[in-house]
Amino acid sequence: MVGIKDIAREAGVSIATVSNVLHGKRNMSDKTREKILAIAKELGYELPKIRIKEKSSDNKTIVVNFSDFDTNFYLNILHGISDYAYSKDYDIMVCTSRNAEKYMSDAYSTGCINIDYRCEDSMLIKAAENNYPIIVLDREINHFGIKSVIVNNYDAEKEMVETLIKSGYERFAYLSGMDTDDNKERYRAFRDALSAHGITFHRRDHYEGNWREKSGTQAARLLMLSEHMPQVLVCANDMMAIGAMRKFREAGLRVPEDIAVCGFDDAFVSKYMGLTTVEVPNYERGFLAAQSLVELIEGTGSYESLKIGARIKWRTSTLVKTS
Repeated sequence: MVGIKDIAREAGVSIATVSNVLHGKRNMSDKTREKILAIAKELGYELPKIRIKEKSSDNKTIVVNFSDFDTNFYLNILHGISDYAYSKDYDIMVCTSRNAEKYMSDAYSTGCINIDYRCEDSMLIKAAENNYPIIVLDREINHFGIKSVIVNNYDAEKEMVETLIKSGYERFAYLSGMDTDDNKERYRAFRDALSAHGITFHRRDHYEGNWREKSGTQAARLLMLSEHMPQVLVCANDMMAIGAMRKFREAGLRVPEDIAVCGFDDAFVSKYMGLTTVEVPNYERGFLAAQSLVELIEGTGSYESLKIGARIKWRTSTLVKTS
């Protein structure tokens, strides 16, 4: 599918410039605008139907779509969203994928922030094509009307695994979460780190979970039954890592002496469990998402993707040499 990044690359301009042209803005020369529209047509990009909406002081509501499987994970994100939104006199409507499509329209709201992996790309694109601005926090969608505010999972995950390797760990197991962009990027970083250090990773050591603590418990149980006990279990999120740690300790294994464990996200309970993890600045993530959406609603923003950095939190669930 051709997207605005492809048009920008072909035209030799920024993604923001292409976005402004497709939005019908006139803050560039006629020559540039005509060039971009011609390239879009040549590449087969379906130009959106631009509607000029009258700003209404009566409708300043932002929809936030989030998954209901783990409300605690989203509290800091929602806090950041609400702090910025309320400072600009916007209200917030929180819903899940079951009701998202209904409320993602001018009749109910002026824009949307999506953190629900169950909201399919096609549904978000359909809403965006009606000149309805959307911010996605859980994936990259290269389409007009949608801006991605995402975490740089790759660099932090790779650095964490490489530090574990340099500290002497050689036998790894990995516990994946649901099939999301975050999960894929974290797993790719994990594999790349092992490959860069000449460590072979076997398919038997790759376990699949669903982000929940229970799936971490199940993975730990399977690991203890296998003949290939790893030195360290790397988990795609903290809740699964915490489930695994509890099961290991319940079985009499010492963490990290018998098996090390690390996660991702820095959930609230991780600090008290001593879990090594990657801290994601979720408050700031929510704040920036709300700021970006309000700017798009008010016609001053850009649809260019925004990537947020993350940092490792070394704790007692791993034995590492960080100096």
